[in-house]
Amino acid sequence: MENRMRSVLKSVSFRFISTLTTMIMILVFTKNLVVSLQIGTIEFFGKLLLYYFHERLWNLYHLGRSVHARSDQNVRDNS
Repeated sequence: MENRMRSVLKSVSFRFISTLTTMIMILVFTKNLVVSLQIGTIEFFGKLLLYYFHERLWNLYHLGRSVHARSDQNVRDNS
């Protein structure tokens, strides 16, 4: 299972790339930088929250995970 900070960092990095892509597409179609920035800002925070909770829900299920995988805590305890 991933810790919460890893989920947060993954969420932010993914959202940054996705929002930048959205803003560029909006700018190309509208030629309006202000609209592009406004939509990008709203999209960034809205989808950031959605992605974070999506990641946390997936961590509740073990579908496709190895049963013998070591957690981060075990790795720290053994070093």
